[in-house]
Amino acid sequence: MITDFRLKVFKTVAYRLSFTKAAAELLISQPAVTKHISELEKQVGAPLFDRRGGTVSLTPQGALLLDYANRILSLYGNLNDAFADNGCLPSGTIRLGASTTIAQYVLPSMLALFRRRYPDIRIEMAMGNTERIEELTADGRIDLGVIEGKATGHNLHYEHFMNDELVLVTATANSAFRLDEVNRDQLAALPLVIREAGSGTLEVLDEALTRYGLSLREMQIEIQLGSTESIKRYLYHSGAFAFVSVQAVVDELVQHKLRIIDVEGLDIRRSFSFVSAHGQHNRMNDLFKQFCLEANNYKL
Repeated sequence: MITDFRLKVFKTVAYRLSFTKAAAELLISQPAVTKHISELEKQVGAPLFDRRGGTVSLTPQGALLLDYANRILSLYGNLNDAFADNGCLPSGTIRLGASTTIAQYVLPSMLALFRRRYPDIRIEMAMGNTERIEELTADGRIDLGVIEGKATGHNLHYEHFMNDELVLVTATANSAFRLDEVNRDQLAALPLVIREAGSGTLEVLDEALTRYGLSLREMQIEIQLGSTESIKRYLYHSGAFAFVSVQAVVDELVQHKLRIIDVEGLDIRRSFSFVSAHGQHNRMNDLFKQFCLEANNYKL
């Protein structure tokens, strides 16, 4: 695999803003990281980082080099793809990002199967809400994102991955509420737990409720939490309700920890999508996307 490791070291430090974290991620020693950065600074004739009081930040020259490093390393990736030997298993790194629901409930099993089939491909995965994953993709910090919610980045390319549904759930132990279905007025009166701003789940829910004749401002919002896992655990100890991905509650439904409440006339369906920068074509990314599509279609 052809690359410039020194630029990769610089880029990792620039995004981690930590020599220690960069060393751990790259599986090299911290003195080795320091040496690579020092040699780069000699080559460009300017300091790339300010290191004061235990903090690390990019200098203006460092920010300029980071822009070039992203483009150069991307070209190296294209070069390796162009000369890939189709008779060998592909190797390299996929910088993947996924929104929270997908990272926790959809991708783990697919990643395990993918690694089994392609052991020489390393996966680096970042997790955040949809807005954050779009930002990382646009900035070139990840090669491929998998998100929920609507496409919002005009400079990004979106491809359909799989369908999902949001369902209203509450704890099975919520003995004060025994209905199996609610209407619009009843829904508006329920104590609701929702995701944080920037969440694809919250965006889809907000739009669905608007079409249904309600708005989040009219709902009885009890609390906002930053992940579906925290929402589920909150529900176990409260009489609250939440709209979550059906993918996220399969185990809880089987174990009778949560139950679904039907909402009369409300059906919230959405798509999960792959997101990448426009014009970016990467053999390993395409391989991963195809694998995920097949895994979803055939339930590998």
